[in-house]
Amino acid sequence: MARSVLVTGGNRGIGLAVAQAFAEVGDNVAITYRGGEPPAGFLAVKCDVTEPETVEAAFAEVEEKQGPVEVLVANAGITRDTLLLRMSEEDWSQVIETNLTGAYRVAKRAAKGMLRLRRGRIIFVSSVVGLLGSAGQVNYAASKAGMVGMARSIARELGSRGITANVVAPGFVETALTAQLSEELQKQYLAQIPLGRYTTPEEVARVIRWVASDEAAYITGAVIPVDGGLGMGH
Repeated sequence: MARSVLVTGGNRGIGLAVAQAFAEVGDNVAITYRGGEPPAGFLAVKCDVTEPETVEAAFAEVEEKQGPVEVLVANAGITRDTLLLRMSEEDWSQVIETNLTGAYRVAKRAAKGMLRLRRGRIIFVSSVVGLLGSAGQVNYAASKAGMVGMARSIARELGSRGITANVVAPGFVETALTAQLSEELQKQYLAQIPLGRYTTPEEVARVIRWVASDEAAYITGAVIPVDGGLGMGH
């Protein structure tokens, strides 16, 4: 049976691949985007997760057009990479506000409908960096690590209502961002990955889709790495 799925930041990269993966199995998929032209084929709602009123408006539109959200993928995120001593208050607060507080806002709003349905899947898109750490990414790593505590707390709060909360932590992904890295830097990163290659947005998306499937119904509060072995032991 088709479910109502919402993917935040679903207009490019991992988010778009996730939206496509759910659409492939016949789910009704909505995406949020902040600017530009959204991809065709999905219910696209403009939303900035740093603004509570736009989050509320986005959910209202999704609920009206495809029903209460049964699967939420909290994927919207930004980076403001720089070394700690150069990191401004704004660099810190913007990343935390978008990545962590934004994820809290959409999870809280989605949970309202899920509680009424007595079922639901909340999936946070974190990063291997959230557990492994990364020089120059103190703000980003903190925001992604925070998702783990949030997901596990939600898993404990809402588990009795048939709602699961999990974290998927991708490693280095082939995207426009990684393509911009120097050849030397790419070689350094690849040398740290046991599988010797980056993952693709599609590989990450398939894992997220599986976490939301009936096959994964007994998994909650988990951190699932899709990182080629980069973060082993974390």
